[in-house]
Amino acid sequence: MKSVPDYFGALVFDDRVMKATLTDDVYSSLKKTIDEGAPLQTEVANAVASAMKEWAVARGATHFTHWFQPLTGITAEKHDSFISPSPDGRVIMEFSGKELIKGEPDASSFPSGGLRATFEARGYTAWDPTSYAFIKDKTLCIPTAFCSYGGEALDKKTPLLRSMEALNKQALRILRLFGNSDVKCVRTSVGPEQEYFLIDEKVFLERKDLIMTGRTLFGAKPPKGQEMADHYFGTIKPRVAAFMSELNDELWKLGVLAKTEHNEVAPAQHELAPIYATTNIATDHNQLTMEIMQKVATRHGLVCLLHEKPFAGVNGSGKHNNWSMATDTGVNLLTPGETPYENAQFLLFLCAVIKAVDDYQDLLRLSVATAGNDHRLGANEAPPAVISIFLGDELTAIMDAIVRDEPYVGAEKTVMKLGASVLPNFNRDSTDRNRTSPFAFTGNKFEFRMLGSSNSIACANIMLNAAVSESLRVYADRLENVPDFESALHDMIKKTFSDHRRIIFNGNGYDDAWIKEATEQRGLLNLRTTPDALPRLLCKKNVDLLTSCGIYSEAEIRSRYEITLDNYCKTVNIEALTMVDITRKNILPALDGYVKELAETIGAKQGALPELSCRYEKSSLTKVAALVDAIDLAVERLETSLIRYKTITDVTEASVFIRDDMLPKMAELRSVCDEAEMITPEERWPFPTYGKLLFSVR
Repeated sequence: MKSVPDYFGALVFDDRVMKATLTDDVYSSLKKTIDEGAPLQTEVANAVASAMKEWAVARGATHFTHWFQPLTGITAEKHDSFISPSPDGRVIMEFSGKELIKGEPDASSFPSGGLRATFEARGYTAWDPTSYAFIKDKTLCIPTAFCSYGGEALDKKTPLLRSMEALNKQALRILRLFGNSDVKCVRTSVGPEQEYFLIDEKVFLERKDLIMTGRTLFGAKPPKGQEMADHYFGTIKPRVAAFMSELNDELWKLGVLAKTEHNEVAPAQHELAPIYATTNIATDHNQLTMEIMQKVATRHGLVCLLHEKPFAGVNGSGKHNNWSMATDTGVNLLTPGETPYENAQFLLFLCAVIKAVDDYQDLLRLSVATAGNDHRLGANEAPPAVISIFLGDELTAIMDAIVRDEPYVGAEKTVMKLGASVLPNFNRDSTDRNRTSPFAFTGNKFEFRMLGSSNSIACANIMLNAAVSESLRVYADRLENVPDFESALHDMIKKTFSDHRRIIFNGNGYDDAWIKEATEQRGLLNLRTTPDALPRLLCKKNVDLLTSCGIYSEAEIRSRYEITLDNYCKTVNIEALTMVDITRKNILPALDGYVKELAETIGAKQGALPELSCRYEKSSLTKVAALVDAIDLAVERLETSLIRYKTITDVTEASVFIRDDMLPKMAELRSVCDEAEMITPEERWPFPTYGKLLFSVR
């Protein structure tokens, strides 16, 4: 049996393979393209394509595809075989540099937000050489960007790469001010922690709402949920362990650095965390991870649910985006240094993030806005919709001392004594973690906790990179050519923390008192829903930022606004239609049958024994019959809302209508249906209950 190091990355055309299969000149030229952004030469592309094809065919690949990330939120691929006709009637396997560099999928059927007319079909995919090609299902997958015939970005990778370039440019300016001329590149890196649910496939297939929408639209709370905290970090069940083992193998073959796995808080909920990777590669890997999770689950008779809130009343699933900046020389710019000068550099980069988050809190919030995530944020299981930063007591005290122009007298490291002589003593970290904070500093990185489990991490990192690059640009403009750099630097750090102190909060983000303080006293935004958050994308300051950084054009910004809000509307509309369908075809007929059964039972019992009161049957009949009427009325109200929704043509108006009218009616219908479930025999209820869904996997 092969060890993990033997097969890790076996299906990836990575640096090891390139060194072994390319000539020194070709390899050197390609590395300059990857590391320094040098133009890709045609002869180099041809040589890489030939080596890539030979390598892939030797491993069983028969097709290739430009693997890209359109604005659907998932990946896309069109497969072409390597075969070309030979004069003797046979075929040969060919793949050219032209085919490697550029593809031409139909762009008309992907969301464009008005950038493309339906009849304008041409679109292009362009190879991203910084992200390694890989083999999946006998197909060579080439990570690519996707753009329209006119050059507008129609994907998530293109603006992500642009944002990384913008941050790199401004970060290098800052490093040069500190006398660092060795660094050639600053890259952002991400480690996204992926939460998910695993349920039995048999019960999944009996739940029309899960099949259609990814979440349960009905479902009363089971007698036991997560109250005992016995699932969190608990022993992993055999079927789940088998799934995790195969998942690791599949991910490791693809070079995905899957590292940590454990049970999460809710029953049937789990988490997988990778080692950090450069942001665009981490984005590719996370998309792969979600896809492979679902494929592997089916091989174990399971279904992997990636919705942010598949079950009401238990914790939803997020995706913690651990973000940092590092140089190509291996220095993490968010790690305190060993000298005062290194610490000054660290504090300036830290201030850049603080300023960015405060100035562009709305961009960060809207980057994670989806119909699914609206059910999760602010629900005492995830951060609130108000953005704040957790720095920890020590770092906050340091910054406060700088603002007051006072020396910081730090506390000595506290030794944790664990009370048993066989256990070692160790130093306590200088700051605790804060799981209620949307944006927490955790020693050498920031953990952005607001992302939903199904989100592409590209959107959040685009906005984060853009906002931080703007802070760095402001700093560089002010510090370049000043007569006294150290004094100006001190004043800059002091001013930033003084101006943006309102965004720092080290307390309990779940406390209602904090939300009141944040909005009423500190003036922070509380954008609770997607219709509240998305319009902020079109604010002048945000448009100015994203266009000046070269990340989006104004047309691309407008298109993303239209696409994201349209997706929100369509998602909720499908959920509402599904609720009506299930209520009319499943719940009401089942309850009618139960009412009939109760009435017949009462008649039979009293016919045989007239003195019987049939108290239980009569009470149940009264309650169920009343609930049937209430459900019928509630579903009629929802149907009326759906009819009204169809008449609204403006996407902004439609989203507000959904928020204010349709979602409350959906909640009303669910409430009475869940009440009916609580008093209906389980064998009479038309689909599996939460008890079966959450506790059936062993």
